[in-house]
Amino acid sequence: MTRLSRTALVRFDFRWARVLGIAFLRRFFRAVWSHLLSCSSLGGRGRYRRLKAGLSSSVHLVVVGEEKPVTAAAAAVGRAVPCADVEADSDLVTLKISLLGDRHIGKTSFMIKYVGDVEEQRGLQMTGLNLMDKVLVVRGARIAFSMWDVGGDDQCLDHVPIACKDAVAILVMFDLTNRSTLNNAIDWYQRARKWNKTAIPILIGTKFDDFAQLPLEMQWTIVNQARAYARVMRASLFFSSATHNINVNKIFKFITAKLFNVPWSLERNLTIGEPIIDF
Repeated sequence: MTRLSRTALVRFDFRWARVLGIAFLRRFFRAVWSHLLSCSSLGGRGRYRRLKAGLSSSVHLVVVGEEKPVTAAAAAVGRAVPCADVEADSDLVTLKISLLGDRHIGKTSFMIKYVGDVEEQRGLQMTGLNLMDKVLVVRGARIAFSMWDVGGDDQCLDHVPIACKDAVAILVMFDLTNRSTLNNAIDWYQRARKWNKTAIPILIGTKFDDFAQLPLEMQWTIVNQARAYARVMRASLFFSSATHNINVNKIFKFITAKLFNVPWSLERNLTIGEPIIDF
């Protein structure tokens, strides 16, 4: 009986691993196909051209079944939809975003705060890789931020190439209360640039709510180091907090504005003791 139970367990684990593998491959090939369409003169350009028109100064954003006029900046907020809808939507323009950084710095919490807890349950999780989508509906045009969160362990480094290839933005993240994670940010950036030299780089400090409790002298030192690293990376710098939703949505508004040349007035904030925004 024991031998039979173990055999059944092994078969169940094998089937479950195969299901996860198939789901991952479907997501991967969909991303590749979307990239090919976006690069072709017949498919992608037309879709992006229509999308840019939809993101003009006056746009409409679908929010829980209602259509309301909003500013171009607010258009980036959008709404999250189930991953199953993303799979089935042939008119969707998928934009891939990579999240890199050490373990336990809050990457997944940051992503869940933006996507939403309900949609997080529908995300795809594999060892060392976490995928979630958020769909924005703008004047009938649908874009999806497909976020690839790479685990921070050494054994997860093999996922960096697939997570970074074809990404439109790379978010290099560090814990504001842990200097070693900031020191490692340059290594993550260099790994990403090996596979993608064109994506928008953004350096993000997490856990600002805890960072704000540190002495101002220590904050000043970390702010200066982070700004210096951002200049080396030619990246914009944001301090954020998933717990208190500080600058989370603003970062994705910034990405949308950069990608589609949407006019949006973002003010720099270099005040020590406040969430830094530098670009």
